[in-house]
Amino acid sequence: MDLAGDPAGRLAVLFDAHYDRLYRLARRLTPAADDALDLVQDTFLRAARFPNAIPAGVGNEEAWLVRVLVNIRRDQWRHAAVRVRLSRDARGSRSAGTVPNPESAIVARRTVWQALDLLPPRRRAVIVMYELEGLEISSIASLLGVNSVTVRWHLSQGRRELVRVIKPEVIQRTGGTV
Repeated sequence: MDLAGDPAGRLAVLFDAHYDRLYRLARRLTPAADDALDLVQDTFLRAARFPNAIPAGVGNEEAWLVRVLVNIRRDQWRHAAVRVRLSRDARGSRSAGTVPNPESAIVARRTVWQALDLLPPRRRAVIVMYELEGLEISSIASLLGVNSVTVRWHLSQGRRELVRVIKPEVIQRTGGTV
């Protein structure tokens, strides 16, 4: 079935073929399920707006959609960072941290996600796709349109940054050393 002349049909095929994968990735990149749904929706809206930008071929289509999703999320992180910075500037000081939840699993998860939020967007995407999604480095490189060496570098740097952020947080919460 040739859908080249039918953008709506092609979009429906893309949606059916890639929705689940994009949602899983979006869920890992966002704090809530509703945010993930919005992110996937924005990705497909972008595809609907620019149907001629989507390359032909299943692997190319998925790579394009993943890149769009990651770029939209990266823009959201940037906007959020600006809002936080402006909010802190308006208050004149940093806000106090939230009260830790007594359930250690919840605390650990929140700590990791907060640390991930501090990573640059591409680095966070690489960490999430490799560590949480279980993708191979070559697959991540293909999806993001970068070299495998670049993916390894982001992975290495991201892990170091996570240790720098999480270790002091754990020490502070436990009142001791790690």
